[in-house]
Amino acid sequence: MALPLLLLRPILLLSFLLFAPILNFKAALGSVTEEDFSEELLLRPLPDRKVLAHFHFRSRAPHTSSNGRHHHLFPKAISQLVQKFHVKEMELSFTQGRWNYDRWGGFDPISSNNAKPPGVELWAVFDVPLEQVDDSWKNLTHALSGLFCASVNFLESSTTYSAPEWGYRPAPGSLRYGTLPREAVCTENLTPWLKLLPCRDKAGLSALMDRPSIYKGFYHSQQLRLTSSESESEEGGSGIVLQQTLTVVVQPNSERNVMSYSHETKLQPSWSLTSIFGRMVTGRCVLAKSSTIYLQLDRGLVGQLDYLQKENELSSADKSVYEGFSSNPGFELSVKPDRVLKELNGFEKKTPSVVYEFYIEKYSESRPFDLGLTWKLPVVWSCQKAPLHASRFLMGSGNERGAIAISLRSTEVSDEFLHSDMSEGRCKLEVKVFQVVPWYIKVYFHTVRVYVNEQPQEVSDVVEKMRVSPSVDKVSPGVMEMVLKFPCGMKSAAITLEFDKGFLHIDEYPPDANQGFDIPAAIISFPNFHTSMQFFTDKSVDRSSILSKFQENNAVLAYTEVLLVPLTTPDFSMPYNVITITCTVCALHFGSLLNVLRKRVGEEERSSKSKATKETGRLRQLLSRVSAKLRGRPFEPPQPPSNSSSFISSKLILFILVAGIAVFWQVYFG
Repeated sequence: MALPLLLLRPILLLSFLLFAPILNFKAALGSVTEEDFSEELLLRPLPDRKVLAHFHFRSRAPHTSSNGRHHHLFPKAISQLVQKFHVKEMELSFTQGRWNYDRWGGFDPISSNNAKPPGVELWAVFDVPLEQVDDSWKNLTHALSGLFCASVNFLESSTTYSAPEWGYRPAPGSLRYGTLPREAVCTENLTPWLKLLPCRDKAGLSALMDRPSIYKGFYHSQQLRLTSSESESEEGGSGIVLQQTLTVVVQPNSERNVMSYSHETKLQPSWSLTSIFGRMVTGRCVLAKSSTIYLQLDRGLVGQLDYLQKENELSSADKSVYEGFSSNPGFELSVKPDRVLKELNGFEKKTPSVVYEFYIEKYSESRPFDLGLTWKLPVVWSCQKAPLHASRFLMGSGNERGAIAISLRSTEVSDEFLHSDMSEGRCKLEVKVFQVVPWYIKVYFHTVRVYVNEQPQEVSDVVEKMRVSPSVDKVSPGVMEMVLKFPCGMKSAAITLEFDKGFLHIDEYPPDANQGFDIPAAIISFPNFHTSMQFFTDKSVDRSSILSKFQENNAVLAYTEVLLVPLTTPDFSMPYNVITITCTVCALHFGSLLNVLRKRVGEEERSSKSKATKETGRLRQLLSRVSAKLRGRPFEPPQPPSNSSSFISSKLILFILVAGIAVFWQVYFG
C-alpha cells in the first residue's frame, strides 16, 4: 500500500508545479476586477469673469496585508505608504494663491474641501499606538518629500506640527497637522502627482493639464486625499481609496471681453476648453471605468437666468434653463449635454444649482470634445458666501510685542439663518477656531479679548469651550482650539490675542530673514452649516466621484490669511566685517614677525658699511690721509657706526606694538 503512494508523490508534485501559475493568474485577474479608476472634470463660471476647473481622479484597491502585492491600476507607492506607516487617513495639498471667498464662493463643497492655504498643508491619522504616532508622522513626511520632490520633510521637526484634539477633525491622539506657508509650488510637484494616474497626462482628462495654462492662473491647488479602511461598515467600503484633485481658477482668453452695454455692465467672456487649456479632449483614458465632464451653474447664476427669462417672456416649460442647452436667453453651449441634473435640496428653498453632464466615452481623436459657453446677455450674480466672513491681521508696532486679531463679519447667509432661528427660539451662531502659532511668537492666551458689535464682552459669555497648548521654546508650537457662540443679530465680532516676539539664534534664521516669519492660516468652521448638495435620490450617485463628494454632509470651513511677522534680526554683515579686520591684523602681525625672523644681521652690517663708505666725502678722506702722514701711521678708512643694534631694537618695538594691538582687539572686540 505504501509503494503506490510513493510512486504517486512525484506525479502530484509535478501537477502542482504546472497548475500553480494558472491559479495565481486567476487570483491576479480577480484582483484586477476589484480595482477601479474614474476621471471627472467640473467647470463653473465665476462672477468676476473667471472660470473654475476642478479635476477629480479616484482610484480604489482592496485592502491587503502583503507588501509585495502587484497593482494594475492603483499606484503601488501609495499602497506601500499605507501599509508601512499604518495610515488611516491622509491629505496633502500644494497650493499657490489664495481662494477669494467673497467672489468665488464659500458655501459649497469645493470652497470648503478644496480651498487650501498657500504652501503645503498635511494632516494624517494613524492606526498605531499613541506613543508611535510621532515616529510614524516623521517617517511619512520623509517618504512624501521624496515622492513629490518637495520640502515636506521640514514638517518632521516638532516645532512645525501639532496634535489637534477637536478643533480641526475628530481624531484625538492619532491626528497630526502641519503646514509650510512659504513652500513654492511648481511643475516638480505636479509631475510626480500625475505619475500616480494610470494614464498619466498622455490620455483622458489629464491630457488637458497644460503647464503654462495651470500656473498662470489666479489660484491652483493640487491635492491628494487617502482613506484606508478594513471594515465594510465604514464609508466607502473596505480597501484603499485615493482621490487626486486639481483646482484651478483661470481667466479665459476671449475677444469679447471688451463688449459692454449701456448700463456699464460688461458681457461675461465666452470660453471653451481650447481657450482655457489650449487643448481638446480626444477621448477617455482606456483604463478608466468612467470619464465625465460637468458644467455647473451655481444657485445665484441660475436665479439670474430665470429672472432674464421672465423679463424676455420666455419662461415656458420647454424653454427653461433646466431643460434645454440653447434655448436660454443668457448663454449657449456648443455641445448638447447628455443629461441635465437639478439640485434636490436647494438652500432655504431658493433656486437650486444645475449641472450639465457630458460623457467622454463617445469621443475620440477623429471626433474631439471641445465644450464652449457663449454668453448672449450680460449677467451679474454673486456666489453664496460663508455665514461669516473671516479675516486675520496684526496689531501693534515695533519688534518687541504685538497682537493677533481675528475679525468676523456677518453676511446675508448668517442674517437669514439668525432670523429663522429667532422665530424658533434659537439665538446662537456656533463658530470653531483652530490656530497654530510658532514657538517664537509667544502668545499670552490669558489675554483673550472678545468684541461683539465693537463692544467688549465677557469671555465666558461667548467662549463655550477652549483648549490651549502653550508653546515650548524650540520644542513645540502653540495651539488654540476654541468654540464660540455669538448672539442673535450680531453684525461683527473680533478676537484678539497679545504676544511677545522671541529671539532666535543666528543659525535659526532663514536666508531671507528680513522678509519676516510666517504664522500659518487659522481655520474657521461653522458646525451648524453644511455644504451638502444632492442631485440624485437613488444610489446612482455612486457612479460619480464628484457628485458623491458633493453629497457628503461636511461643515462649512474657511482659511484666514497667512500673517507675516517681522522679528528682530541681527546685522548679518558684521561677521564679514570682523573676518576682514581680523585677517588684516593677522596679516600685519605675522608678516612683520616673519620679516624680523628671516632677515640676517651680517648682511645688514655689510650693507650698512658699504653704504657708509660711499657716503663719506672726499674732503674727509683727504683730511684722514693728511693726519695719518703727520702721525707716521698707515691710512685706515673711517668705519661707520654699527646699525645692527638700532635695527634690532626698531623691529622689536614694531613686533611688540603689533602684538599689543592684536591682544587688545581680541579682548575688547572678539
